[in-house]
Amino acid sequence: MKAMIFDLDGTLVDSVYAHVLAWQLAFAEAGLPIEGWRLHRRMGMSGGLFKRAVMRELGRTISMPRLQALDKRHGELFDQFLPKPRPLPGAVRLLRFLRQNNIVHGIATSNQRPHINPSLKALGVPKQTVVVERGDVARAKPEPDLFLECQERLGVEIKDCYVIGDAVWDLMAARRAGMLSIGLLSGGYGEDELIRAGAFRVFRDAADLHNYLDELGVLP
Repeated sequence: MKAMIFDLDGTLVDSVYAHVLAWQLAFAEAGLPIEGWRLHRRMGMSGGLFKRAVMRELGRTISMPRLQALDKRHGELFDQFLPKPRPLPGAVRLLRFLRQNNIVHGIATSNQRPHINPSLKALGVPKQTVVVERGDVARAKPEPDLFLECQERLGVEIKDCYVIGDAVWDLMAARRAGMLSIGLLSGGYGEDELIRAGAFRVFRDAADLHNYLDELGVLP
């Protein structure tokens, strides 16, 4: 039986644009204005890579203490903008279906606790579900570590894993892990971009994906 490894932000919960706005305002408050679309293109990266990419976009370096302050401010603003994350269409129903039918699955995210706790609660994710977060691995996306760690905890073979994500960074990491990937449009990337990054199939959102589980060989 196939196993499914899900990204979180933009794949299961509608939080990508709140992250973009929180980062944009945090940088603006620090006197570092940057366009939102430039930040959106970096969503899903590891935190360190994200900050390096933003510095490259700004054409300047930022000290570590200042980066830490920006990170803290982003978290504060995000919690203000989205105190109760909203599951994306079909996400709760899909996860419930997987549990009820004993289909192996887990979540692997570049985000980390306590920030992901409201999203997991909104999705109704039980404690026994495998959730791999940024602090569990040495390197995050586009490195494959998060997905490989999730695969090991699920006790399945790499060849039996599907990675489901909304960003090119998810799909790049899946390819490097040797796993098939499925792209969702719910994070704002286009279908062509996701396919070029390695998506085996692309669906609108979790609800759309749910309708085609049989074609993916996931159903028993």
